Amino acid sequence: MVLVENMLDVIALGELLIDFTPYGFSDNGNPIFERNPGGAPANVLATLARLGARTAFIGKVGNDQFGMALRDCLMDNRIDVTGLKVSDSVNTTLAFVHLNSDGDRTFSFYRNPGADMMLEPGDIPTDLISRAGILHFGSLSLTDEPARSATLMALETAISNNVVI
Repeated sequence: MVLVENMLDVIALGELLIDFTPYGFSDNGNPIFERNPGGAPANVLATLARLGARTAFIGKVGNDQFGMALRDCLMDNRIDVTGLKVSDSVNTTLAFVHLNSDGDRTFSFYRNPGADMMLEPGDIPTDLISRAGILHFGSLSLTDEPARSATLMALETAISNNVVI
Protein backbone atom coordinates (compact mmCIF):
# COMPACT_ATOMS: atom_id res chain seq x y z
CA MET A 1 0.00 0.00 0.00
CA VAL A 2 1.31 3.43 -0.92
CA LEU A 3 0.77 5.96 1.86
CA VAL A 4 -0.51 9.39 0.93
CA GLU A 5 0.80 12.45 2.80
CA ASN A 6 -2.31 12.94 4.95
CA MET A 7 -3.06 9.25 5.46
CA LEU A 8 -3.14 7.71 8.92
CA ASP A 9 -1.64 4.32 9.63
CA VAL A 10 -4.06 3.40 12.43
CA ILE A 11 -7.14 5.01 13.90
CA ALA A 12 -8.71 3.60 17.06
CA LEU A 13 -12.18 4.05 18.49
CA GLY A 14 -13.30 3.29 22.02
CA GLU A 15 -12.81 3.98 25.66
CA LEU A 16 -10.37 6.53 26.98
CA LEU A 17 -10.46 6.57 30.74
CA ILE A 18 -8.53 7.05 33.94
CA ASP A 19 -7.22 3.91 35.63
CA PHE A 20 -6.62 4.33 39.34
CA THR A 21 -3.98 1.69 40.08
CA PRO A 22 -2.73 0.53 43.49
CA TYR A 23 0.34 2.47 44.59
CA GLY A 24 1.09 1.28 48.12
CA PHE A 25 -0.44 2.31 51.41
CA SER A 26 -0.75 5.55 53.35
CA ASP A 27 0.73 6.04 56.80
CA ASN A 28 -2.72 5.07 58.11
CA GLY A 29 -2.67 1.78 56.20
CA ASN A 30 -5.19 2.87 53.56
CA PRO A 31 -4.60 1.92 49.94
CA ILE A 32 -3.20 4.66 47.72
CA PHE A 33 -4.26 4.82 44.07
CA GLU A 34 -2.29 6.48 41.27
CA ARG A 35 -4.07 8.20 38.35
CA ASN A 36 -3.01 6.71 34.99
CA PRO A 37 -4.34 7.14 31.46
CA GLY A 38 -6.06 4.01 30.23
CA GLY A 39 -8.35 2.38 27.74
CA ALA A 40 -7.16 -0.41 25.47
CA PRO A 41 -7.72 1.40 22.13
CA ALA A 42 -5.74 4.43 23.31
CA ASN A 43 -3.00 2.18 24.72
CA VAL A 44 -2.63 0.53 21.31
CA LEU A 45 -2.26 3.93 19.65
CA ALA A 46 0.31 5.15 22.18
CA THR A 47 2.49 2.12 21.50
CA LEU A 48 2.12 2.46 17.72
CA ALA A 49 2.87 6.19 17.83
CA ARG A 50 6.06 5.48 19.81
CA LEU A 51 7.04 3.12 16.99
CA GLY A 52 6.54 5.91 14.43
CA ALA A 53 3.01 5.17 13.20
CA ARG A 54 0.64 8.02 12.33
CA THR A 55 -2.35 7.53 14.61
CA ALA A 56 -5.67 9.12 15.57
CA PHE A 57 -8.23 8.48 18.28
CA ILE A 58 -12.05 8.60 18.16
CA GLY A 59 -13.90 8.72 21.46
CA LYS A 60 -15.44 10.92 24.13
CA VAL A 61 -14.30 12.26 27.49
CA GLY A 62 -15.93 14.58 29.99
CA ASN A 63 -15.19 18.27 30.22
CA ASP A 64 -13.41 17.71 33.53
CA GLN A 65 -9.84 17.52 34.81
CA PHE A 66 -9.61 13.83 33.90
CA GLY A 67 -10.80 14.36 30.33
CA MET A 68 -8.41 17.26 29.75
CA ALA A 69 -5.50 15.23 31.19
CA LEU A 70 -6.35 12.38 28.81
CA ARG A 71 -6.54 14.73 25.82
CA ASP A 72 -3.16 16.19 26.76
CA CYS A 73 -1.71 12.69 27.14
CA LEU A 74 -2.86 11.73 23.63
CA MET A 75 -1.34 14.89 22.20
CA ASP A 76 1.91 14.34 24.15
CA ASN A 77 2.08 10.91 22.49
CA ARG A 78 1.60 12.41 18.98
CA ILE A 79 -1.90 10.96 18.59
CA ASP A 80 -4.29 13.04 16.48
CA VAL A 81 -7.23 14.15 18.67
CA THR A 82 -9.47 15.47 15.88
CA GLY A 83 -11.95 12.67 16.67
CA LEU A 84 -11.91 13.20 20.45
CA LYS A 85 -15.19 14.74 21.60
CA VAL A 86 -15.71 16.47 24.95
CA SER A 87 -19.02 16.21 26.80
CA ASP A 88 -20.37 18.87 29.14
CA SER A 89 -23.10 16.53 30.39
CA VAL A 90 -21.26 13.35 31.45
CA ASN A 91 -17.98 12.75 33.24
CA THR A 92 -14.89 10.96 32.04
CA THR A 93 -15.04 7.24 32.76
CA LEU A 94 -13.00 6.06 35.74
CA ALA A 95 -11.76 2.58 36.63
CA PHE A 96 -10.27 1.40 39.90
CA VAL A 97 -7.88 -1.52 39.55
CA HIS A 98 -7.80 -4.05 42.38
CA LEU A 99 -5.13 -6.72 42.80
CA ASN A 100 -5.77 -10.00 44.56
CA SER A 101 -3.06 -11.93 46.44
CA ASP A 102 -1.96 -13.63 43.18
CA GLY A 103 -1.62 -10.28 41.39
CA ASP A 104 -4.69 -10.86 39.21
CA ARG A 105 -6.60 -7.69 38.40
CA THR A 106 -10.27 -6.87 38.77
CA PHE A 107 -11.87 -3.56 37.90
CA SER A 108 -14.54 -1.30 39.36
CA PHE A 109 -15.82 0.96 36.58
CA TYR A 110 -17.50 4.31 37.17
CA ARG A 111 -19.39 4.73 33.91
CA ASN A 112 -23.11 4.83 34.50
CA PRO A 113 -22.93 6.56 32.15
CA GLY A 114 -19.37 7.53 31.39
CA ALA A 115 -18.43 9.83 28.55
CA ASP A 116 -17.04 6.93 26.47
CA MET A 117 -20.53 5.37 26.40
CA MET A 118 -22.04 8.57 25.01
CA LEU A 119 -20.16 8.67 21.71
CA GLU A 120 -22.86 9.23 19.09
CA PRO A 121 -22.99 8.42 15.37
CA GLY A 122 -22.84 12.16 14.65
CA ASP A 123 -19.51 12.30 16.52
CA ILE A 124 -17.83 9.93 14.05
CA PRO A 125 -15.36 11.74 11.75
CA THR A 126 -15.93 9.64 8.65
CA ASP A 127 -13.34 11.67 6.70
CA LEU A 128 -10.70 10.66 9.26
CA ILE A 129 -11.63 6.97 9.01
CA SER A 130 -11.51 7.10 5.21
CA ARG A 131 -7.85 8.22 5.43
CA ALA A 132 -6.79 5.33 7.69
CA GLY A 133 -5.06 2.13 6.76
CA ILE A 134 -6.45 0.30 9.81
CA LEU A 135 -9.42 0.88 12.15
CA HIS A 136 -9.02 -0.68 15.59
CA PHE A 137 -11.82 -0.67 18.15
CA GLY A 138 -12.46 -2.07 21.60
CA SER A 139 -15.36 -4.28 22.61
CA LEU A 140 -16.52 -1.89 25.37
CA SER A 141 -17.80 0.51 22.72
CA LEU A 142 -20.35 -2.15 21.73
CA THR A 143 -21.86 -2.59 25.21
CA ASP A 144 -24.23 0.39 25.35
CA GLU A 145 -26.05 2.90 23.18
CA PRO A 146 -25.30 5.35 21.67
CA ALA A 147 -21.65 4.17 21.49
CA ARG A 148 -22.73 0.87 19.90
CA SER A 149 -24.40 2.67 16.98
CA ALA A 150 -21.42 5.03 16.65
CA THR A 151 -19.05 2.06 16.50
CA LEU A 152 -21.17 0.31 13.88
CA MET A 153 -21.22 3.51 11.81
CA ALA A 154 -17.41 3.69 12.03
CA LEU A 155 -17.18 0.06 10.90
CA GLU A 156 -19.49 0.71 7.93
CA THR A 157 -17.36 3.70 6.98
CA ALA A 158 -14.20 1.60 7.19
CA ILE A 159 -15.71 -1.17 5.07
CA SER A 160 -16.91 1.25 2.38
CA ASN A 161 -13.41 2.80 2.22
CA ASN A 162 -11.48 -0.50 2.18
CA VAL A 163 -9.93 0.23 5.57
CA VAL A 164 -8.62 -2.87 7.34
CA ILE A 165 -10.59 -3.61 10.52
